[in-house]
Amino acid sequence: MEDWVTIRNIKTKNPSIGTRAIANMLGISRNTVKKALASDEMPLYNRGEKKVNEHIIPHIDFIKESFLKKSLKASRILKDIQLRGYGGSQYALYAYIREFLKPISNDVNSKSPDAFMRYETAPAEQMQYDWSEYVVEIGGLSVKIYVHLAILGYSRYKCYDVSLSITQSDVLTALEESFSFFGGVCERLQVDNATVFVTKASKENLVWNQKFLHFCGFYGIKPTRSLPAHPWSKGKVESPFAYLETHFISGNTFENFEELRRRLKAFGNEHNLLLHGSTKQITKILFEQEEQSLLRALPYDNRTGEVKHYIGFKEEFRKVTSDCLISYKSNRYSVPYYFTGKEVWIRIVYGTTLQIYSSQNKLIASHALCLGKGEVIINPEHFKGYRTDAYDTLTMSVSRLTKRFANYSNIHHFIENIKVQKRIHPARHLYKIANLFEYYDDKECVIAMEECFTLNTYSFAIIKGTITHQSKPKKEQLNLFNITLPTGNIKRDLGDYQL
Repeated sequence: MEDWVTIRNIKTKNPSIGTRAIANMLGISRNTVKKALASDEMPLYNRGEKKVNEHIIPHIDFIKESFLKKSLKASRILKDIQLRGYGGSQYALYAYIREFLKPISNDVNSKSPDAFMRYETAPAEQMQYDWSEYVVEIGGLSVKIYVHLAILGYSRYKCYDVSLSITQSDVLTALEESFSFFGGVCERLQVDNATVFVTKASKENLVWNQKFLHFCGFYGIKPTRSLPAHPWSKGKVESPFAYLETHFISGNTFENFEELRRRLKAFGNEHNLLLHGSTKQITKILFEQEEQSLLRALPYDNRTGEVKHYIGFKEEFRKVTSDCLISYKSNRYSVPYYFTGKEVWIRIVYGTTLQIYSSQNKLIASHALCLGKGEVIINPEHFKGYRTDAYDTLTMSVSRLTKRFANYSNIHHFIENIKVQKRIHPARHLYKIANLFEYYDDKECVIAMEECFTLNTYSFAIIKGTITHQSKPKKEQLNLFNITLPTGNIKRDLGDYQL
């Protein structure tokens, strides 16, 4: 192109100069000079026909559908075709998309994003949480889901979860799940201004949701929030949602909710193994080497040595009917028959599971929620041993009790007293007592057994009545007006009663 301009300029300034002289002057062939003088249009560079990489050809239709119809990103398409046997390089795929599929966009009205300074946090200083709503295909139906994401601000280590509803119970459950996944908690938890976190979100008058505050207090984590119209303050948790949508949500279908949750967890594990663009390190390795050991420990039950969980959302109470059922949204669900006539409370987890707790916050039953109406959902185990002669052998029941209460000095005495007092059906009583104790802590069971020694009665009915009864008020609680009551016998002169 430069030669064409130079040749024509020389000829214009010196009309008498010949083609040979111009060719010698520029060091080019005479034919090139002739062609330049014969053409009035500047020659354009022609690369020739574009060729498609041989590794791309077997996957062209799949790539076109993924990019043009599903609008998937090239990195997502690369993963998909690799699973289909693609053996080429990522550059071959990117070149094909750039040359053949990618539309040329000249949007002069596009606006550059607002600039802001990146804020980095120290290890174990901050965790960010948010959720995002999507519509996916589950079992052939379009279903709205809510994906929860918790991310550690320093290492970017992520925990994904999903629910079919977005109640406060769902949010707190997802947060608790992330604490267990990380193995501890940060100093601060950064959230937005949703009502599950904040009652009043104004800049001047912030009021935290009391239940959320109680939850944070239980785990010893300080809540902080992003101000309205400040999305960059929790950008670390919002950015991964774009990657989630392009690399997991788009183009995927699921047989059921359990498959969706399982595959989402696997996706999260893969995401944590990638090299992060900001930290320039593999997320999981950075977490394990520099942040994990600095997290605050989860609360432990010193008596059992197990992690304690937050039980603070007693949202709805139910009374168990005589046929061992409770009602929820026009359906009935079974409860272990030991709780007949007792009050229990229910909790909905992720919009898919109904959990039933005793008044002592012990999980006693769990059911998958039924989407129909008027259904009765029964777990046969809840009726095992109820009005039947099918019991475990006496030896098995004795073994269960002695193993569990090996540290209780009177356990053998307790069992022998049952055998003596219930000579006709000792196996029946021991079997039902052992099953009942499964729903209570060791301390509560020992108190019930000690009460049997006090009353010298060892029937299942007495045990059940004792362990399920509400605790009695202390004596000082009966004195409502804080009156100092006299002790000993009270004697008065009869004259005090004369008119």
